[in-house]
Amino acid sequence: MLYAVLCYNSEDAVFSWTAEQDAKVMADLGQVQQRWSHKLGPTARLMPTTAATTLRKGDPPLVIDGPFAETKEQLLGFYLVNCDDLDEVLTFCKELGAANPGGAYEVRPLHFFSNGVLPADAVSARVSESA
Repeated sequence: MLYAVLCYNSEDAVFSWTAEQDAKVMADLGQVQQRWSHKLGPTARLMPTTAATTLRKGDPPLVIDGPFAETKEQLLGFYLVNCDDLDEVLTFCKELGAANPGGAYEVRPLHFFSNGVLPADAVSARVSESA
């Protein structure tokens, strides 16, 4: 079954890390990702909520700059992972948690309603923008 693993943490904490601290956490997460590469789908680190735009439904719809809710932790990224069951995906999350200080992981089974395909140049452009 395919699961989404949503990664939450405090933006204030994460974005206060030095470049060295951030590189260490990302390297540690990379080791977990490598161990799980046979089960792992796309992974994304989201830009901060200050880069977000929210569309509130209404008549007319309202477009708002920034985050849509005041919370202690923000959604900072996600993994797609193909695991046999919830126990296996929780094992993956425990390994992520050991590599990443603070935060929480929310696990949700996925149900596809559209397969969608991104052009390769769109994906590579996004990866280089975040580097």
